[in-house]
Amino acid sequence: MCKLSTVVITVAVLIGSASANEFTVDFEWGDTPHCNTGSPSRVANPVFVLGNVPDRTTTIKFKMRDLDALTYNHGGGKVSYSGDDIIPSGSFRYKGPCPPRQVHNYRWTATALDVEGDELGKASATRSYPE
Repeated sequence: MCKLSTVVITVAVLIGSASANEFTVDFEWGDTPHCNTGSPSRVANPVFVLGNVPDRTTTIKFKMRDLDALTYNHGGGKVSYSGDDIIPSGSFRYKGPCPPRQVHNYRWTATALDVEGDELGKASATRSYPE
């Protein structure tokens, strides 16, 4: 095998390994109440599933953004993190998804923070509502 092929294979393996250890978040709307009036209520967060949370994480901050109405602030919340990869519904309240008679795309961003509040990593997941 030539040196160039060895370098390409090594880089490909390293890139694949880095993404395999990347901080991830996923969610389903679950019991989120149906809303299509454009006037959201404060509702319980969906269940979040985390993966590869960075070492030294003590808090995870969640924020939801409506990608079709960027100026609207849905808020989010902070939860203490003690190693569990499931954040249950009801851990915080936020202004739920409620697009006016149409489908919007929403992105949840999870930010891992250490004890001093310094950012250790970010992950995001996007879903349509209603699905």
